[in-house]
Amino acid sequence: MQLGLQMNRFDGSVGPAAIGADVAAVARGAEAAGFASFWVMDHFFQLPFIGAAEDPMLEGYTTLAYVAGVTARIKLGTLVTGITYRHPGVLVKTATTLDVLSGGRAYLGVGAAWFDREHLGLGVPFPPLAERFERLAETLRIAHQMWSGETGAFTGAHYQLAETLCRPLPVSKPHPPILVGGSGERKTLRLVAEYGDACNLFATDLDQVRHKLGVLREHCEAVGRPYEAIRKTTMGGLPQVTRDGDGDTATPARALEFLGQLAEMGVDEHMLGTPQADDASGLDVYAERVVPEAAKLVSAGREA
Repeated sequence: MQLGLQMNRFDGSVGPAAIGADVAAVARGAEAAGFASFWVMDHFFQLPFIGAAEDPMLEGYTTLAYVAGVTARIKLGTLVTGITYRHPGVLVKTATTLDVLSGGRAYLGVGAAWFDREHLGLGVPFPPLAERFERLAETLRIAHQMWSGETGAFTGAHYQLAETLCRPLPVSKPHPPILVGGSGERKTLRLVAEYGDACNLFATDLDQVRHKLGVLREHCEAVGRPYEAIRKTTMGGLPQVTRDGDGDTATPARALEFLGQLAEMGVDEHMLGTPQADDASGLDVYAERVVPEAAKLVSAGREA
């Protein structure tokens, strides 16, 4: 099993002038520790279950472009971009640029969007949920068309593109993997099966993870897509890991027990949260005790 690292706080103790150095230190530390991927949220206000809306928050793709320049190996993605934030053609072009400049390390992480406060606050239209899913489906189709090299028109109910021109094409082949975030059984997981290369599920309830993966398998069978072709990823469900498991943290042994349960269900990669934004040294325990042992865990259905 591989591990990803999501950086979702940018409120180090020194202030805005130090944020760039903090991000670089965490990203380099994650790469050195053996993490497979580095993720940021694509939000403009901090989320209420993490901090105050006024807490520092960085725009996602600018941050990933910066991280691409200070790292060499680690994969890069948003977890995930709400489909309302950027026109699909521009979003695909942005992800392509990240992929080209990083040497083929980009993911396209997308979802239906949900955080109404930042939409209202910044004047971004926030259509009803059903329409957002329609727009998500069209965006996934646009991404596939643009990355196929086809330059013809795209005509959908919500988006009309006269030319799906994307040059240069991505370095990743056949294209940057598309991760569709969310666990909705009727729409989201169906879109994963039809258009996605990876899903991302919350691992706060392991029985639910098992159930959702079963639903995804059914959708794959319905659309004629190999279930094994989908990369299964999860996030949450595990607190910060420390050597001694003090306070609300988990020991490396507890973390590996948890990851082993996910691997038995067929999960390929689990996303962990960062330590404090200004404390990249908190990644040492992952490098020493967690990442190497997690790599020995084989996801169900995968060959050792």
